[in-house]
Amino acid sequence: MTLLQERSGAAASVTPAERAARLTDAGTAWNERIARDASNAELTYKVSGRGVGSVATEVQAGKHGFVVDEPSALAGDDAAPSPVEVALGALVSCQVVVYRLYAQALGLTIDEIEIVAEGDLDARRLFGIDESVRAGFHDVRLKVDISGPNTVDEYENLRQVVDAHCPVLDLFSNPVPVSSVLV
Repeated sequence: MTLLQERSGAAASVTPAERAARLTDAGTAWNERIARDASNAELTYKVSGRGVGSVATEVQAGKHGFVVDEPSALAGDDAAPSPVEVALGALVSCQVVVYRLYAQALGLTIDEIEIVAEGDLDARRLFGIDESVRAGFHDVRLKVDISGPNTVDEYENLRQVVDAHCPVLDLFSNPVPVSSVLV
């Protein structure tokens, strides 16, 4: 049983035909909405977090809440994934969505998809030991395992299309202006 099946029987029981219809309907609706007014493409997401425990955070994202923590070696209670694990999870989950979306658009079939992300981080910057190293990941690797009836070349083309259109991969790959204010 997958984690999703454990948490939500409805989402896990989506058939390939239902998934295809949802993807097609969503793509059509967004294309129409944006064609009417290009400003409809602009989305703003808001997530809040409140410190709890040693260094954990209760996060609220819309109607969904979750906890982010650190392992004990980083002063946490190890009650949940760490921030960098959540970031890799965001990358993996966004990739899955975009693979499904573009497979549908390109007429390809994905029977199963699993993506593994590994990221290398040098903790010297985090602890103020060496300010010359990057604070975040200095290398991230994605391993995409797709099964289905299409050719390896078709799935490789799909991978290139996905990598060009995945919002979270873009966050990892390109600088994003971030502002911070103390209130």
